[in-house]
Amino acid sequence: MSGIRGKNTRPEIVLRHGLHGLGFRYRLHGKLPGKPDLVFAKYRAVIFVHGCFWHKHECHLFKWPSTRRKFWRQKIEGNCRRDIGSCSKLAEEGWRILTVWECAFKGRFRWDEVELVAAAANWLVSESENAQLQGHDD
Repeated sequence: MSGIRGKNTRPEIVLRHGLHGLGFRYRLHGKLPGKPDLVFAKYRAVIFVHGCFWHKHECHLFKWPSTRRKFWRQKIEGNCRRDIGSCSKLAEEGWRILTVWECAFKGRFRWDEVELVAAAANWLVSESENAQLQGHDD
């Protein structure tokens, strides 16, 4: 597991470059609850880019491992509990939260990257509190 990156993943970099190209400025891996991947202080908004496996997203990319089941269940359920706690703390502090799932970037239901960045940008300038971007269902 030491080879698994938690920062600067390909989906995160695609989103960062796209939003920066549209003129959005942000901080990386802020010192806020949950250490959001992108922090937009001007919009009082944060973006998390979550891996479907590590955060137990109910999509075609998530599958429980067949070995060491107890270990993986504890690990993944712990991640989910931390996510809920972090989002609650951020909401209490007045932050808006966008979660972008890995399945939005890859797999059979992925978005076009330009459309995905545009959807994130539209959310940033909106009044919407919390939202998620995930793979298309068609």
